[in-house]
Amino acid sequence: QMQLVESGGGLVQAGESLTLSCLLSERPYSSYIMGWYRQAPGKQRELVATVTGHTTKNYADSVKGRFTISRTTNWSAIFLQMNSLKPEDTGVYYCNYRRLTVDSWGQGTQVTVSS
Repeated sequence: QMQLVESGGGLVQAGESLTLSCLLSERPYSSYIMGWYRQAPGKQRELVATVTGHTTKNYADSVKGRFTISRTTNWSAIFLQMNSLKPEDTGVYYCNYRRLTVDSWGQGTQVTVSS
């Protein structure tokens, strides 16, 4: 099964940047969606950004223009470049791999943005 490991989280000040990484244990095949989700304290997990096998990218309105999702050519890892961070971006960020019958999650990495 697919194993996902996130890293790169930390404590930053508002306006700064941070890049998250997600290592994939195996190469994805066929139709799938890779993405980043986050969960703020007291809230449900929400979609941040996704990228498909056809490189179509989608972003939540709250991060559009500030965050960029990308990946290595061989799909060994995906990244989330976060610029102009805001306190409301604080939360645990999770890497996700989704197919029709598969839904895999990483352990999460904490991102804290101070005012």
